[in-house]
Amino acid sequence: MEEHIVNNTPASIAKVTSSTKRIGVAQQISDIQSDGEHRYKTGLSEFDRVLGGGIVKGSLILLSGDPGIGKSTILLQISEYLGQTLKILYVSGEESSHQIKLRADRLGVNSNNIYIMTETDVEIICDYMEEEKPELVIIDSIQTVMLSELSSSSGSLTQVRESTNFIMRYAKELNIPVILVGHVNKDGNIAGPKVLEHVVDAVLYIEGEKNFSYRILRAVKNRFGSTNEIGVFEMLDTGLKQVENPSMMMLSGRPKNSSGSCVACTMEGTRPILAEVQGLSTITNFGIPRRMSNGFDYNRLNMILAVLEKRAGFEFSNMDVYVNVVGGLKLLEPATDLSVALALVSSIRDVVVPEDILAFGEIGLAGEIRSVSHCEQRIKEAARLGFRKVIIPEDNLKGLSKNLDEKIEIIGVKYLSQAFEVAL
Repeated sequence: MEEHIVNNTPASIAKVTSSTKRIGVAQQISDIQSDGEHRYKTGLSEFDRVLGGGIVKGSLILLSGDPGIGKSTILLQISEYLGQTLKILYVSGEESSHQIKLRADRLGVNSNNIYIMTETDVEIICDYMEEEKPELVIIDSIQTVMLSELSSSSGSLTQVRESTNFIMRYAKELNIPVILVGHVNKDGNIAGPKVLEHVVDAVLYIEGEKNFSYRILRAVKNRFGSTNEIGVFEMLDTGLKQVENPSMMMLSGRPKNSSGSCVACTMEGTRPILAEVQGLSTITNFGIPRRMSNGFDYNRLNMILAVLEKRAGFEFSNMDVYVNVVGGLKLLEPATDLSVALALVSSIRDVVVPEDILAFGEIGLAGEIRSVSHCEQRIKEAARLGFRKVIIPEDNLKGLSKNLDEKIEIIGVKYLSQAFEVAL
């Protein structure tokens, strides 16, 4: 038995002598020429809004979401529009070319500039990019492609990280935008190492419940735009249809003369969205009352119930309480507290909140209504959809434009009791 010590250090990173050492070159930022960013419009204004105006040349975009949520569908629709003027390479490691063709026929995608490649070897894909130079590359998905040099299987942490870095270098050198589809784990996060999200320029999520037809596209990271914008789509047999007026969509089918319902206004980036909040309270049949919330934070619901009991005198300690946001929307900001409180009080009193009333405001532990941001945009959206009265925090009255009173009646309240007097 003889011992042989193998040096695993690659030659490329072997230690160099001082005589061969190279010195890096740095430029002054004022000497660097900038031609401005060039963006490709996707044909879906909602998709462009989330990206900040379109797909930037040379960018690397990661699109993720639950299985069957519509990732491949929306990318084929984008390819159909961009394929009118650009050469598109669609790489699939999960489906055969025949399966992609069947879905393309259903969506009406038949552009001659879309090229389908069923390949999982990253080097072959990048060699094709270098030789043919397509103007947009879509890889579905990053978990299925792999580098043959690595011994690990596709989808492993090493393969996902190194494959993404390999594709990123080609995308930047050739100035070709690349969209990567990413799988999610059972927690809803992107499968693979966290470094994957650091490497790419933009991370997009498609959210939505399978039982609902609506999908929300949200940017978690975007080097070329805001991360606060969302895009709203509706899933149909012919693909994803963009919803340019989501407030009207969320309020459609609202019941009339029904207690336990109030309209809330939440801000998604610069866009105000109106949604119906439903509350139901009923005497519990068990020793411990039940609390359930769908689309609203569970802990915040418990806080609102405690404030209503302590400050407003409503007994919820022996009541089962249910809160539901219609349409699958998630109300994440505190400005929707007042609408939830009105819906719950409307239910326990069995008194209807008038259909033309909208309310927003944050509830404090002392029962006060605290000011919120973007008050004027919310009021304008309510007036545009035909609401005649809006209940807002009293502190927000100071900075409003004078001509807003002509379109809608604005009522400022400081405490919960004042809001109940106006709405119920």
